[in-house]
Amino acid sequence: MLRRQSQRESAARTYARSLPIVPVRARGMTIEGADGRRYLDCLSGAGTLALGHNHPVVLEAIRRVLDSGAPLHVLDLATPVKDAFTTALFETLPPELADRGRIQFCGPAGTDAVEAAIKLVRTATGRSGLLAFSGAYHGMTAAALAATGDTSVQGAAGVTDGRVVRLPYPYNYRCPFGTGGAAGAELSARLTAHLLDDPKGGVQPPAGMILEPVQGEGGVIPAPNAWLCRMRRITADRGIPLIADEVQTGVGRTGTFWAIESSGIVPDVMVLSKAIGGSLPLAVIVYREELDCWQPGAHAGTFRGNQLAMAAGTATLTYVRENDLAGRAATLGARLLAGLCGLMGRHPCIGDVRGRGLMIGIELVDPAAEPDDYGSLPAAPGLAAAVQREALRRGLIVELGGRHGSTVRLLPPLTVTDQQVEAVLDRLADSIAAAGRSGPPGTAVAPAGGAA
Repeated sequence: MLRRQSQRESAARTYARSLPIVPVRARGMTIEGADGRRYLDCLSGAGTLALGHNHPVVLEAIRRVLDSGAPLHVLDLATPVKDAFTTALFETLPPELADRGRIQFCGPAGTDAVEAAIKLVRTATGRSGLLAFSGAYHGMTAAALAATGDTSVQGAAGVTDGRVVRLPYPYNYRCPFGTGGAAGAELSARLTAHLLDDPKGGVQPPAGMILEPVQGEGGVIPAPNAWLCRMRRITADRGIPLIADEVQTGVGRTGTFWAIESSGIVPDVMVLSKAIGGSLPLAVIVYREELDCWQPGAHAGTFRGNQLAMAAGTATLTYVRENDLAGRAATLGARLLAGLCGLMGRHPCIGDVRGRGLMIGIELVDPAAEPDDYGSLPAAPGLAAAVQREALRRGLIVELGGRHGSTVRLLPPLTVTDQQVEAVLDRLADSIAAAGRSGPPGTAVAPAGGAA
């Protein structure tokens, strides 16, 4: 028994040493590896670290709870820490939702909150179907994965989406209608309304619609504000609850505190996680009181009362709001986008640059290939993986996502400095140039996995 345990521990240590980075210290946007090298972290825990690593206000909030002797695990009991978190959260929400809203504390991951949201609207409406979108990512548990657009991941998990109707998400570069822009978004909205209203269309009235205001794992694709308003009108007119998945887009990430604010819509349910826990696991849903018809215990989880995460989350929400980090994200994000767009002229392998605030994607393509029937160049996942490796060599951590893993994703903390923005641009430019010299753009290299 002891020998087997020792073998497992040895294997775990060997695996850890095989990783490109073994972090030993981190502060702000900087990670220091065991080898003494320093890296700029443009992943930020897939958007979890709104204030970067180990921000002083977060550490102080955690220490206060630890030093107070307060219980760390409270399930559904009311505590001062929980009350402070709920108050801070509701102060950031759209007033129309906050004034008549309810909150459900879920398990520690965003995917559990998605499960709760789907369960809630199914209970409230008595219907089972769900409207979801191509390119969506909502998590890795059963209902969340069924709503996710990645068929390969669904297939590997044996998940079917028989109750999910998949709709086209507006995607300028790879528009399914071949038009892009406002025309493509309008066609998406018309198709949605037509399917719901056509008595021969085969679509039963659904329990709800779930969407991301900016698709993250799908390739950093911002939904046009006019399209979001159309989805809100379509669902409201037909009595369909609208679920906004703000797990990755929330807490200032996209240039407003919540991404839906840029369009002015108010969803019926908001799914929140990642940054709301201040770097610690926390997930909730906030929803209109009219939907609050499920029974006590209808959705539960052992770790839904994470006091340390609530304290860290309160500190983060307050700091972001009081220091207008959402506005700073909009300013620095525009600077990053402008710099990256400037690279497109020198690097034809950059097919598209897009994003909102500090949530940015660079889609890499094979410029030597023929465009498809819609005018888009094929994805270059091998090149994207090479860019990721070259960036790591230059001390820059980036993520991959999008179709075929061909989009380089940037999610720096909201506390990124002007100098760090310039460093990110310089290192990324060098990485793209180096990757382009190292081999043909279409070289098949397995893309990195998406963040949960």
